Amino acid sequence: MTIHVGDRIPEVTLKRIREGIETLDTHALFDGRKVVLFAVPGAFTPTCSARHLPGYVESFDAFRKRGIDVYCMAVNDPFVMKAWATDQHVPDGLLMLSDGNAELTRALGLELDASASGMGIRSRRFALYVVDGTVRAAWIEEPGQFEVSSAKHVLEHLPT
Repeated sequence: MTIHVGDRIPEVTLKRIREGIETLDTHALFDGRKVVLFAVPGAFTPTCSARHLPGYVESFDAFRKRGIDVYCMAVNDPFVMKAWATDQHVPDGLLMLSDGNAELTRALGLELDASASGMGIRSRRFALYVVDGTVRAAWIEEPGQFEVSSAKHVLEHLPT
C-alpha cells in the first residue's frame, strides 16, 4: 500500500557514509523536523544525475531558508551514494541516504521492479514533504516520468 498524506514515515534504518558507515533510524531523521525526502531510481543514472539531484543541489539554500532539510534516497549501497554525492557536488547538509535493501522503499509502497533492465527492485521517483514524521504532501511520479518530484515543482507547491 502506498504512503498517503497524513501517514507517519515507517520506522526502518538507512545507511550513509561520513567518517564511516552510519546507521540512521527514520524516526530520528524525521521527528521534530521539516524534511523533503526525494527518491531516485538509481545513483548515476541519466535523469537522476542530469536533472533530479542537480535541481535539489541548486535549490538547497531555498529549502534551508524555509527551515526544511533535504534528504536524497536511492536503493543503492552507501558507497555508491557517497561517490555520487562527490560527483554531483552535493552540499554539506543534503543527506544522501542509502536504502540498499529497499526496506523504506517497500514500507512506503513505492518500489519499482526494474528487473527487466537488470536493476532489480528500485524506488519509484518521488518527493515527500514530512513534518515531524508525518507526510504533509506527496509527489509521486509515474514510471519513466520526471515532473512533479523536481525541486522546482516541490518548492512551488509546498503546503503552508
